[in-house]
Amino acid sequence: ERSNAEGPQRRVSVAKFAMGRYEVTQGQWKALMGDNPSYFSQCGDTCPVENVSWDMAQEFVKKLSAKTGQKYRLPSEAEWEYAARAGTTTAHAFGATLVASQANSSESKIGKTVKVGSYAANDFGLSDMHGNVWEWVQDCWHETYENAPINGESWETNCKEARRVLRGGSWVSDPGNLRSADRNRYTPGNRDYGTGFRIARTFSL
Repeated sequence: ERSNAEGPQRRVSVAKFAMGRYEVTQGQWKALMGDNPSYFSQCGDTCPVENVSWDMAQEFVKKLSAKTGQKYRLPSEAEWEYAARAGTTTAHAFGATLVASQANSSESKIGKTVKVGSYAANDFGLSDMHGNVWEWVQDCWHETYENAPINGESWETNCKEARRVLRGGSWVSDPGNLRSADRNRYTPGNRDYGTGFRIARTFSL
């Protein structure tokens, strides 16, 4: 189900970074931000926070960085895909196809988010890189990877529109949108019950 937006393929070198094992949870959001914007708030503190915009995610990482003295941020699109693939070249980290027992998607017929870590992690130890909630990344949207950076950093130049990139698919997505290469985009102020995020941390060289 590859689209034109997923090419051309290129070799990318990704610098050392840390990636959240799980999507940011409602409990983590409440502890730092003092509220809970989630549509599925009854799901509980160990469920992913959703109904958050790219702008709101930026406020979260800014506040977390100030509180901890560490450089937290959204991952770049290249970092996200590197983490999602976990060394694989198949459509998903678990192979060419996904079954309902491997990720929370429309095929699961659960109809809402579930607790983070409910499914097996990939070979990098990261859970829910496929499904549960779409995850904001730092990059602005480009129609293809033509002239995209090859150093793994976020692509925020020559942006022809304001939309930002999301990856990974959600509980309401078809399995094709859960592929490691699939790309989506929303305006940075967009919020819905299928959209959350995961954080990255920069290491000092």
